[in-house]
Amino acid sequence: MGAWEVTLIGGEAYLHPGFLDVVRALRRHGVRPTLTTGGRGVTPELAAQLVEAGLHSASVSIDGLESTHDLFRATRGSFQSALSALANLRSVGITTAVNTNFNRLNVSQVDALYELVKANGASSWMLILTVPLGRGADRPDMLLQPWDLLELMPAFARAKERGLSDGIMVMPSNTVGYFGPEETLLRSQERGQGVHFQGCVAGRYSLGIEADGAVKGCPSLQTSHYVGGSLKTDSLEAIWKTKPLAFARTRTVDDLWGFCRTCPFAKQCLGGCTFMSHAYLGRPGNNPMCHFRARSLAADGRRERLVFKEAAPGAPFDNGLFEIVEEAFDAPDPRPPTPGALVRKR
Repeated sequence: MGAWEVTLIGGEAYLHPGFLDVVRALRRHGVRPTLTTGGRGVTPELAAQLVEAGLHSASVSIDGLESTHDLFRATRGSFQSALSALANLRSVGITTAVNTNFNRLNVSQVDALYELVKANGASSWMLILTVPLGRGADRPDMLLQPWDLLELMPAFARAKERGLSDGIMVMPSNTVGYFGPEETLLRSQERGQGVHFQGCVAGRYSLGIEADGAVKGCPSLQTSHYVGGSLKTDSLEAIWKTKPLAFARTRTVDDLWGFCRTCPFAKQCLGGCTFMSHAYLGRPGNNPMCHFRARSLAADGRRERLVFKEAAPGAPFDNGLFEIVEEAFDAPDPRPPTPGALVRKR
């Protein structure tokens, strides 16, 4: 079907006994194999095996400076393991990248994290917003609120500018949005390129295959809503044509609701990241984590607050449920001042 890259994820994908065989098979068929990892077990020996099998690149998750990362990962020493993984991969010639989930624990660390990415020789840095998927929904006070984007997006733009000068590709994930003044800078691969968000890519340019063979348009999407079939019973081509895989190909402005339905960028954006909007509000088509939206409301002295209503039920790739409360922009922030303490208590 013309796929040119497959990213192997987990958990830790390399723990599977057939992992290296999968890497070799992808390489043999002309598909570029890559890996996303927390890095806890990427030893020099494993790195050597990975390069021998043909792994092209690996992205290591670093979710804050040392104490923050270890807190977020609930494992002391995981930060140092991630740095060791980057060094071990780089030493055998595998291209390395870093991906970071941003939330209230690390939102003030953008500049320092850029320095860390640069110092550890990563070629690129993926910026992601933490979403209330699974256990993420158990920590609502750790999640960003929409108005936090007013400070975060300019920080991302500073990192992007530095990356363009230093040869590090700093890119936002599809969870980071949309159409604020930093938009084209953040999404372009070179200065002046003028790229902007073009809508959810799930089932358009990507798909995800789960461990049991279930196929959905994006590996992050909620399993109960977006699986189009299983490779145990159907061909990939047949699943690709099903409605759960094709939803983003057929989406129109009429499928949007709330603020997104009336947004001037509705035709281009089409509600942003499906995973993000569904994770907060239980259905796609209205994405509250949007920079343009937050700026527009702030200009009118208002903001939206996402209020936690229901915990994730405990199924794979499930989500919690929030509701939107509109309030004055200068209303008191009800969140605890130290979300890290809340996570430690859990």
